[in-house]
Amino acid sequence: MTLPAYRLVNGDTGPRQQSPVTCGSACLTTARMLVDPAFAHWIATGEGLPGSPEGRSPADRFAAYERIVHRRTNGFTLDRSGLNVPWPRFLGTPPWGAKRELEFGAAKHGTDYAITVVRPLTHDQLAQVFERLNAVVADGMPALLYVGSATLPRHVLLVLPGNGDDRLDVYDPADGSVRARSVGSFASHELKISGWNVPWFVIAPTGPRAVRGRLRLQRYAGLAEADASPA
Repeated sequence: MTLPAYRLVNGDTGPRQQSPVTCGSACLTTARMLVDPAFAHWIATGEGLPGSPEGRSPADRFAAYERIVHRRTNGFTLDRSGLNVPWPRFLGTPPWGAKRELEFGAAKHGTDYAITVVRPLTHDQLAQVFERLNAVVADGMPALLYVGSATLPRHVLLVLPGNGDDRLDVYDPADGSVRARSVGSFASHELKISGWNVPWFVIAPTGPRAVRGRLRLQRYAGLAEADASPA
């Protein structure tokens, strides 16, 4: 049976983050839903993903996997894909851990990602970053945007394909909303999402990468936490 693809567009409502510090994990879990119909089906119904964490409702199952992602992005890992430097969970999701999660299960298989610090950029430079995002973000290849105040990054958003012209759709895990945002709001620090306006980091796809060996994506379906590293 072919399962329907899970999609989010402007005006939709997606899952909500299940704790105050898991906005990044919620974005990554939602990104996995967008690229993996079987995983999205399991979140919705609890069926079809043997070995996954238990949960009576979609929110419970989303929360269970969100916790797995948070442990994975913030924990120490050293394997063929490189080193993941640990980070305190109460400080949220580190960009390097989020990048790793996108590359190994939460985005289209074989997509490489890069982290860009955008906080110091000028209006025109931010506009160029937005245009680049508009060119590279696609179904199965979303981006992450860290936003905050003028002094600190405070929240993580999932950037999705927009209207194909001057807008991108942005998923906010705080309330599950998906809103369109223009290049002007991004470049002028006027995003107005969950009270935050200033872009800090962008984690965006850069194109296909060489995949060494066999990447067992089922390990990222939330099976055994001890078995949660790419092979």
